[in-house]
Amino acid sequence: MKDSVAATRARFLKDSLPDGVPLLWCPPLTHYDHQGAINASRMAGHFRHLSPYVRGFLIPGSTGDGWELTPAERRQVLAIGLEQAQQLNAHVLIGALHPDTSETLALIREDLDWLKSRSGESEPAKALAKARVCGFTICPPRGQHLSQQEIGRALASVLALGLPTALYQLPQVTLNEMSTDLAADLALHHANFIFFKDTSGVDAVVLSGKGLAGVFTARGAEGDYARWLKTAGGPYDGFLLASANCFARELHRVIADISAGQLEAARRLSDRLTAAVIEILRLAAPLPNGNPFTNGNKAIDHFFAYGPKAATAAPPRLHAGSCLPVEFIRSVGEILSRVQLMPAKGYLE
Repeated sequence: MKDSVAATRARFLKDSLPDGVPLLWCPPLTHYDHQGAINASRMAGHFRHLSPYVRGFLIPGSTGDGWELTPAERRQVLAIGLEQAQQLNAHVLIGALHPDTSETLALIREDLDWLKSRSGESEPAKALAKARVCGFTICPPRGQHLSQQEIGRALASVLALGLPTALYQLPQVTLNEMSTDLAADLALHHANFIFFKDTSGVDAVVLSGKGLAGVFTARGAEGDYARWLKTAGGPYDGFLLASANCFARELHRVIADISAGQLEAARRLSDRLTAAVIEILRLAAPLPNGNPFTNGNKAIDHFFAYGPKAATAAPPRLHAGSCLPVEFIRSVGEILSRVQLMPAKGYLE
């Protein structure tokens, strides 16, 4: 049975991603103007900057305020992302992130109807393909005391839709984790479970050695990038990283160096990236609004957009309505300069 499920899953992946599964994915930031409206032109500039190195996007992910956006905002962010994916020949995983499974199901059905109307295709697979959507991303329902059986029933109810689906291990938000046994069981019984992202930092599922019958696995936790890919002897197929919002070129280089057998070069660059990301996330943790991944990456992206003098530009606005503190942005600039990751010129200059 495992072999037949793996073969069916391989066909799902081929149909969803006919030119192959990208090794580097990004949950893009959502940018706002000074009045708090979603800034489509600013987001388009960011997508163009990332596109030479990132071919897959999770929209909206946690880093893109996926848990905070209103339904109207989420639809607008998706429309911007899909338009950019069409123009840049990229792929999109739609984030259907909601703490309640019934709401997740409703969200996916609404998105599917919207995609059918938008594409003029009545068949789900054709509507997804025309929109360059390769699947939907879901999390376990939120709840610290949910049993594995309850989590499994909830996820299986979404997988039963038959759509290509990514499961997202996000205990920082859901307050629980899919066990290794549950992930393996879902992989065995649902060939449309095609993608697994783990941002826990524990990596229990992939480190168990049980295997997921051909599910593409992506690490979402930050740091030590050079040691996690299968091509370097690690357990993951690829990455889906918040830091790809800023360090897409560098992460792409780490992956390329590993593939070329240049492991020492990959480690050196990985160490610099790790030092910057971990220190910036630590600085971002106490900020009162937003999450550290969003806030840290918005500050880094500010420098990549506006260059070394970005601290003098208007600071990025957060979904909550406040802006990142100028002193935080200055500290981020000092870190980027120290580890030699400050861009010489901004992509918006």
